[in-house]
Amino acid sequence: MSKTMLLGFLILLSCQLAGEWLMLVLGLPIPGPVAGMLILFAGLLWYGEVPAALRFPAEGLIRYLTLLFVPAGVGLVQHFELLGNEWLVVALTLVSSTFLTMLATAMIFRAVYPGPEKDAADG
Repeated sequence: MSKTMLLGFLILLSCQLAGEWLMLVLGLPIPGPVAGMLILFAGLLWYGEVPAALRFPAEGLIRYLTLLFVPAGVGLVQHFELLGNEWLVVALTLVSSTFLTMLATAMIFRAVYPGPEKDAADG
């Protein structure tokens, strides 16, 4: 492994550790890795771009992201009876959260991307 790849993993794991520590100290019911991702996001906003040392390991992890859904699938199979009993609540939660995510995405896209300039249409 190259030094830059090790540095990228060090940055990712440091953010996760900071998130775990912060949630432990504050006692908030937010998972540490989620807090770590927020810390990483804030750092990337402050830095202004994705550093080269972070880009390569992050792209490698994203390439195998689907493997992270295997434990969730196993958990669903283990709690199949509970899902059968609470199917309506689960279905309503999935539909409403999907709708809210799509709405938030559209609103953020509209705020960030203003569309083609009006002067270009006047030609």
